[in-house]
Amino acid sequence: MKKTTRVGVDLAKNVIQVHAVDAAGKMLTNRALARGKFIAWCAQLPAGCLIAMEASSGAHHWARKLVALGLDARIIAAHLVSPYRLQGKSGKNDANDAAAICEATSRPSMRFVPIKTISQQGMLCVHRLREGLKEERNACTSRIRGLLAEFGIVAPQSHKALREVLGEVIEDASNDLAGLARLVIERAQAQWAELDEHIDWCDARIAAHVKDDERVQAATQLVGRGASHCLCRGGHGGRL
Repeated sequence: MKKTTRVGVDLAKNVIQVHAVDAAGKMLTNRALARGKFIAWCAQLPAGCLIAMEASSGAHHWARKLVALGLDARIIAAHLVSPYRLQGKSGKNDANDAAAICEATSRPSMRFVPIKTISQQGMLCVHRLREGLKEERNACTSRIRGLLAEFGIVAPQSHKALREVLGEVIEDASNDLAGLARLVIERAQAQWAELDEHIDWCDARIAAHVKDDERVQAATQLVGRGASHCLCRGGHGGRL
């Protein structure tokens, strides 16, 4: 372990593969570790040892743990790693992936993903939730339009226009909507309203973040709202 200078890590839910090399690039070990033993193994590495992993679920969590141990933790985007897998696409497995990560990390021009703080990941959760809610809302309104179409009612395409007429359509006794269909569409309308409330909650959290983060404010002033959303959401390439 004392000779180790660089480690490539392939993360998984239960087993973590490590590929360690010395200063000359000679492989010292390529082994699988149980998730619960990973940090203990890393704690034996020399201070400042470079240890890298692909950007994936849990990567930022592990990177923060490794930095706390005094190690030089790095995160690499997956598409930058694949060219260094000697076995090609057909040879993709945990051991080969860990070796490819280790090799990619050695390149002087390699670009790394900044490690997110817990706070930054919390804000990213808000954005991920919001995107999911938007997809659910689109599905909900499409479902409503489809149900109405079954009874010969052509509904507006925009959310705003549909919202304005939907109540009237449900209450209009002169149309061909079946009684049960009216109840179904009322439930769908309630679901839509609930999704809107959840999206509004997310928007409030994002607005508060923009207000409290000077970097997001500066980006907003320079190039508009799009930059602030990049800074709020976080991601690869240095965004927060």
